[in-house]
Formats: sequence, C-alpha cells, structure tokens
Amino acid sequence: MNGDTKMIILGLTGSIGMGKSTTAKLFAEAGVPVYDADAAVHEIYEGEAAPAVEAAFPGTTAGGKVDRNKLSARVVHDPAAIRQLEAIVHPMLSASRKNFFEDAERSGAAVAVVDVPLLFETGGEKRVDAVVVVTTTPEIQRERILARDNMTAEKLDAILARQLPDAEKRKRADFVVDTSHGLDPVRARIRDILAQVVKMPPRRT
Repeated sequence: MNGDTKMIILGLTGSIGMGKSTTAKLFAEAGVPVYDADAAVHEIYEGEAAPAVEAAFPGTTAGGKVDRNKLSARVVHDPAAIRQLEAIVHPMLSASRKNFFEDAERSGAAVAVVDVPLLFETGGEKRVDAVVVVTTTPEIQRERILARDNMTAEKLDAILARQLPDAEKRKRADFVVDTSHGLDPVRARIRDILAQVVKMPPRRT
C-alpha cells in the first residue's frame, strides 16, 4: 500500500456474540470488500503454512493440512511455542491481507473492511483508518453464545476474559453498530458509516 492510496480501510471488531459476522456480511452485501482474518488463517493452515508448522511442531498436521485442535493443544500453554507459530503465520497473513487490499483498490473500491476479532488486543487499530465496533446488550450476547453448540457458561467466561471489555471497545471506536434490533437498523447504520468514512482523512500508519 503506498502513501497515495485513497481507499479507506475500516477495522471491524466486537466481542463474541455481538453480531460481528452478520455485520461483516451486511458490509459485503453493501458492495464493500471484506477481508476475514479468521478465514484467512484457515486458508493458510490448509495450504502454505502446513509444511512449516509440521516442521516446527511434528504431528500437528494431517493430509497436508494443519489440525487446529492438535496445534492448539501443543502451543496453548507455551508462550515460546505461540511466538514461534506467530513467526511462521504472521508474514503469510500480512502478504494475504496486502494482496486483498491491493485487489480491492484496483477494483475501484472506496472503502474496504478488515474483520478482526481481536483488533484492539493485537494493536490492529494502527493499521486501519477507522474502527467499527459491533455491540449488543450483555443479555442478548449471552443468549446468542450459549445457544451455540459445545458452549458452556465457563467457556464463555474464559473467552470474555481474553477480550477487551465491550464498554472499552465502544469508547475507542469511531463508529458503533448495535445489532440488538434486527438487520434493517444495521443496514441503515452501515449506509451512514460508508457515507461518513469516504470524507475522512486516511489515518493508518
């Protein structure tokens, strides 16, 4: 990305169960290119990262793909292993993100969205021009998450403990999208955001 770029990059984030994936789909529905960081990790694990991951952590791949459960069990309690894994995966992810944005820009997009669950936790807000935080009430959030398969209250509390609190995310957001009242208000809010961001100066470093 060069300094002359006119395309605005929006970071989309929100705690688990807030409706971020739905909001990302509605940005895409509005014609905005959306880069899904989680999906990109899946793609890399199913392809180019597998040989390097297997070399670093033998037995964590099968059939040329990373077995995420085995890999997670291997690295989860070992900060040095996590750093080693990040050193393998992060450059591949950066390249994939860069290609995505270059393609979006070539296609003439005025705005692109990068969907990152842990945007603030990883300092990702410095790499975007504005941040959109998706939110809902704590009651709706818990109800949505506990309705998922294999989810327990204990698991949910452990996940929330790793995420920046919603109130803090909202404070640091440029735009907040409330998903408590169905899809139409979200669509309207996205239209507002898109109308405003094209007038903003680029901010990313």
